[in-house]
Amino acid sequence: MEKILELKNKKILVLGLSTTGFAAAKFLLRAGADCFLSDSNELTDENKTKADILKNAGVKLEFGGHSKEFIEGAKFCVLSPSIPPNTPVLKLLEELNIPYFSDVELAYRIKSDKTKIVAITGTNGKTTTTMLVSHILSGRYFAPATGNVGVSPLDYLCPSADDKFSKDAASKIKALSDVEPDFLVIEASSYQLHYIKDFAPNTAIFCNLTPDHISWHNGIENYFKDKAKMYGNMDENTNAVLNFDDDYVKNISTRANKHYFMLNSKGGTNDAYIKDEKIYYGAEPVINIKDVPIVGAHNLQNVMCGIIAAKTAGLSNELIRKQIMTFKAPRHRCEFIIERNGVSYYNDSKATNPEASNVAIGAFNGKRTVLIAGGRDKNTPLDEFCELIKKNIEKVVLIGEAAQRFAEALNGAGFKNIVFSKTLEEAIDEAGRETPDVVLFSPACASFDMFKNYEVRGDVFRDYVLSKKSGAL
Repeated sequence: MEKILELKNKKILVLGLSTTGFAAAKFLLRAGADCFLSDSNELTDENKTKADILKNAGVKLEFGGHSKEFIEGAKFCVLSPSIPPNTPVLKLLEELNIPYFSDVELAYRIKSDKTKIVAITGTNGKTTTTMLVSHILSGRYFAPATGNVGVSPLDYLCPSADDKFSKDAASKIKALSDVEPDFLVIEASSYQLHYIKDFAPNTAIFCNLTPDHISWHNGIENYFKDKAKMYGNMDENTNAVLNFDDDYVKNISTRANKHYFMLNSKGGTNDAYIKDEKIYYGAEPVINIKDVPIVGAHNLQNVMCGIIAAKTAGLSNELIRKQIMTFKAPRHRCEFIIERNGVSYYNDSKATNPEASNVAIGAFNGKRTVLIAGGRDKNTPLDEFCELIKKNIEKVVLIGEAAQRFAEALNGAGFKNIVFSKTLEEAIDEAGRETPDVVLFSPACASFDMFKNYEVRGDVFRDYVLSKKSGAL
């Protein structure tokens, strides 16, 4: 509580009325700060409700630009994480000697010693790992999933608004819990980690690294450095969970205790690995692979991350195994929808690049699988994508703007069983026509040619599959 009191009556700036900015402003109000929020965009109908809540609770708002008069005098600034590093307002903050950082940095600085942090980063698998770690730890502790999953860790801090707010205002800015968590499990994006200063989690998990957000970070080396930044702040009392099968990740330099997870090697005392169709931690088997409810080698890696995080938190193998077996995949991430007439339908709409789809395609090796792919093309290389399709996929149904380029790449690689569909619903009907073992919707593309976002796209897939009467698919 002492740390929170340091904010009382201090001018604090928030940049951007995003999910992060909204959560930061609410937290600052609860902490008694004098909160100013500035957004470069004009106020939209979509954001009006959030703006009204903050305004009625006492936040000063500015839209359509960042003025010096509005900004100057702030003790520090909390950034919406997607703001690019070369944005002029950041130079203005530096000229005014106003420190700026992301919400995860503020959460780290303001939390009590009771609350430990598990941070998860990487290119693919972050959300599944975050949700899984939260689920496993929740077998004993209060350990909510936060961060890039859509809930700021600040939403769980400073639980009560003081008496200066009306009952209505207090209800709209209150924290998500009246009790501070034992653990904050944080999915940490490369954007958030770019803007950290001292952030040092108790346990930090690095799933993997493949090229993504390269233009924002100005190259893969900077992308990696931003993700690895938190490890430089950690000490010998903390734990680094690293992918031994990833050359970038396994060689991270840190003072933290290293724990490796691996698919193809036998690990040591602090490592997770696979032997005799079981996942081991050190010398002890924790769970049989057949009992893991999420599919694919990538999810076995995610499970190993969860096991290591749980073991460092003191959980027993029995409790860890029970929690893993009751876990369900997050929506849109190789999410099992239904089995009908012997066909299993999987929604992997979150796969917005070929690298993510490659992981899903490999998960169904040995099964007769039809892939639905396509959308807005990111113009990324398709060589590995095509080779994996040749090895694992029986037929490809293509949709969206990328369909023609994908078809040309597949034809060039020698794969010919390709069908074009005008809509996702038509593609689903086509994919199930010959009753394969699996229909996998893993687009390898952005959604914006046909849908608002990947969540809407995945919901359309799920709803259409579930709406069909038995025998219709």
